[in-house]
Amino acid sequence: MASVFNFFRRRKRTNSAAESPEIPENIDWLVVGLGNPGAQYEHTRHNIGYLVVDALADALPVVAGREYSFAAKDGVAYARAHTYMNESGKAIAPLAARYSLPPERIVIVHDELDLPPGKVRLKQGGNENGHNGLKSLTQELGTRDYVRVRVGIGRPPKVSGIAIPDWVLTEFASDPSDAVALAADAVRAITTSGLGQAQNQIHPRS
Repeated sequence: MASVFNFFRRRKRTNSAAESPEIPENIDWLVVGLGNPGAQYEHTRHNIGYLVVDALADALPVVAGREYSFAAKDGVAYARAHTYMNESGKAIAPLAARYSLPPERIVIVHDELDLPPGKVRLKQGGNENGHNGLKSLTQELGTRDYVRVRVGIGRPPKVSGIAIPDWVLTEFASDPSDAVALAADAVRAITTSGLGQAQNQIHPRS
């Protein structure tokens, strides 16, 4: 598998930690990949959102602020928080507020325990299903009505005895490239055709 974080490793840093990233005056969509920062988490199941945003932002100029990395093209911004998963909302909510984006224009890409590996499902709103990154986003955004791109990682086999918090921090058993590509296609479909058409295009493919 190719390096997971090429996109973020080549990011351009601002001159001061207090500076805001050099970002466009206007965007139409904000796409956020959830994950944990740090080399020890790079290839873990919980970081599938990072992989998808990495694929979408490949070759785009990247700017890093104190709280998030950011790239944009054609009115679509791709971001990931520099905070840990359970504080994702604290980094992302100010970015959404800066552009006065309604929740239906905020797309969150995240790992989903209740889908088998490789399956991708799209929806808007709903509960967080125990996902701490989503809980943080809901709290900080003040709504559950953002769009989700749910990328399956499955649950640990019952006989394994692995607890869920440990499972999501284990590495992929197989190359997730196909799931990453499908989820990236899902994001493109959402931002060009809307959620309904994207569901019709993507759901039959997995």
